[in-house]
Amino acid sequence: MPGPLLETLRGQRPDQVPMWLMRQAGRYLPEYRALRAEKGGFLALVYDSKAAAEITLQPIRRFGFDGAILFSDILIVPHALGQTLEFLAGEGPRLSPRLLDAALSDFTPAPEHFDPIYETVRLCRQQLPPGVTMLGFAGSPWTVATYMVAGEGSRDQFATRAMAYRDPPAFQAIIDAIVESTIAYLSGQIEAGAEAVQLFDSWAGSLSPAQFERWVIAPNAAITAAIHARHPGVPVIGFPKGAGGKLAAYARETGVDALGLDETVDPEWAARVLPADLPVQGNLDPLLLLAGGDELEQGITGVLRTFADRPHVFNLGHGIDKTTPIANVERLIEIVRNRDI
Repeated sequence: MPGPLLETLRGQRPDQVPMWLMRQAGRYLPEYRALRAEKGGFLALVYDSKAAAEITLQPIRRFGFDGAILFSDILIVPHALGQTLEFLAGEGPRLSPRLLDAALSDFTPAPEHFDPIYETVRLCRQQLPPGVTMLGFAGSPWTVATYMVAGEGSRDQFATRAMAYRDPPAFQAIIDAIVESTIAYLSGQIEAGAEAVQLFDSWAGSLSPAQFERWVIAPNAAITAAIHARHPGVPVIGFPKGAGGKLAAYARETGVDALGLDETVDPEWAARVLPADLPVQGNLDPLLLLAGGDELEQGITGVLRTFADRPHVFNLGHGIDKTTPIANVERLIEIVRNRDI
């Protein structure tokens, strides 16, 4: 039987608002920090299926969330496309050679990098309690491309945006390769047991309207259509962070089954503008969860009240901060679980 999260993503309204938190498996949990200290670096954990499954399940055991989000990283796709992937202490991910200096044709694809991720999903499904939805994910093509082109993250995605303007055919080829790989990757996760998938577009907010149409909406529409064709009934959640006023077009044109809202989106505006039957997810500010106190309770109840008349998954507007107190997460759960809808 589907749990409340899966029911909500399919457009239903169960008695209890379901919840999960982006980055719910991570550094704010002492059990995660202990396992990482034992196992080593981040990428080693991602490719250790038993360890990754344990990390995925840790917040389910501690908090009883309605969804378990796969512990992995959006840069597995470029690694499988043939770029070298490293996570440097204190500096974040590095991809080489970067596509500013090389071409996709220079890479030797390594799709075997997907295999341990699929095994993680299988292990999680075997151990999840009944009714808890297994969530897979991938990075959206635009965001993944920003890392592939520049070789690392950046605040304004200057190099990638410039390349997209300067040489649209070359950039289109990069996007097309990411789309093809992402479809295969998400399909593999679903075949391994993922019941819904999310597309993370962390840098969608850096694009002009025309570029947003071409590099965010069109690729995500292609991925969503392919997943729907291959896996009918498996919901796709779109999360274009920073999209703002372009959210309505994204919802209308991509065909996603649910829409994640970041913390900058006015929930009352979203409730008015987005289709009334479209499930929404979000959008509590992660820093409000970090701060706690009366403001946290007011923020939680405000989000719940605004989305009370539509299918709604309670979540944050982005990932939970690593310094968030456990007590604040427990308070969030208490408020959401005890509120009548």
